[in-house]
Amino acid sequence: MNKRRNFLLLLTTLSVLLITNISSAAWQSQSARTDKTTRLRQRLQEKFNEFHAAGKFPGATAGFALADGASFGLAVGLSDTTAKKPMTPNDLLLQGSVGKTYVSAVALQLVHEKKIGLDDKIEKYLGKEVWFAKLPNGPDITVRMIMMHTSGLVRYEFKEQFTADLTKNPDKVWKPEELVAYILDSPPPFAAGKGWQYSDTNYIVLGMIIERVTKSTYYQELKKRILEPLGLRHTVPSDSRVIPGLAQGYAGPNNPFGGTDAMIAGGKFAINPQFEWCGGGIASTSEDLARWAKLMYEGRAFDRSLLPEMLNGVPARLGPEAKYGLGVIIRPTPLGITYGHSGFFPGYVTEMMYFPESKIAIAVQLNTSVQRVTSKPLTGFITDFAEIIAQEQANR
Repeated sequence: MNKRRNFLLLLTTLSVLLITNISSAAWQSQSARTDKTTRLRQRLQEKFNEFHAAGKFPGATAGFALADGASFGLAVGLSDTTAKKPMTPNDLLLQGSVGKTYVSAVALQLVHEKKIGLDDKIEKYLGKEVWFAKLPNGPDITVRMIMMHTSGLVRYEFKEQFTADLTKNPDKVWKPEELVAYILDSPPPFAAGKGWQYSDTNYIVLGMIIERVTKSTYYQELKKRILEPLGLRHTVPSDSRVIPGLAQGYAGPNNPFGGTDAMIAGGKFAINPQFEWCGGGIASTSEDLARWAKLMYEGRAFDRSLLPEMLNGVPARLGPEAKYGLGVIIRPTPLGITYGHSGFFPGYVTEMMYFPESKIAIAVQLNTSVQRVTSKPLTGFITDFAEIIAQEQANR
């Protein structure tokens, strides 16, 4: 009996020691991971501070989505120069044309559902509209062409008459056909499919097709198909002159969109950003934007079988050896090929990039659209950030 009692006592002691050792090892492992994450964030923040010190911009945010799925945001500078309010990672900034990436993802979901065909003529969906006969290259344009900017549809948003009308009517809620009207009967720069020219008009037309086949609004489809399922809780439509949580944006004294440097006065935007719609139309934190890039380019925003279609680009005038796919800019970098998008909206500039070799995504947003305020392009700073992350990952 005593032998049995001693054996059980020994077994209990060994179990306690084993559990203690396992717990200690787990704690040490977790502690080491925390230390490395802290060091990574410190190094990235230091680089971000250098970026700000070398430039002439009010403030910026940066978002990071790492290979293991972890994500976080950083900030630098001021969100409001008058109030001397520091920028925070939770501030929203307008994405500009980066918003096209969500439109593309919704469209590709509809392609998978066989509600839209990439090589369908857009006439199939919009041919009965009274204005369609005046659309440049109209009968020859396919869905793929408008998604790749090879349609020959010119930009409505930089037409002088449009910017004048937008500024004169800051509360106007714009209909898509009113935007397209600014380019009707315009001579196309090339035949459909025979050239490349970036144009928001393409994505306005794509948004009209999405709403036609879903019998719903684009923003309703975006919320249902993308934002809610993927947990992008800090990504919102820029469909009003009042956007809670939006950092002040600075567009410079010669800004043709509203005519003011500071874009928000009395809580209201100088113009109605609603006009951008499917040409962009999104405000977010940079962390949410980086998470979105990782989700999308890893094939989790639409059926993965369509990812090669999205990434099959054509030469585009967006930098050395750059290509444009279905709502994506494909760029070579010292760290390999990247997928992403650039964005401009009066008062804001955005750059988003995903590095498939390391499975990380990085987004940077500035609250100014004034040119030449950074010491090098945002793509260069994102690459610098990616190199720091690669160094830290190699040391783990």
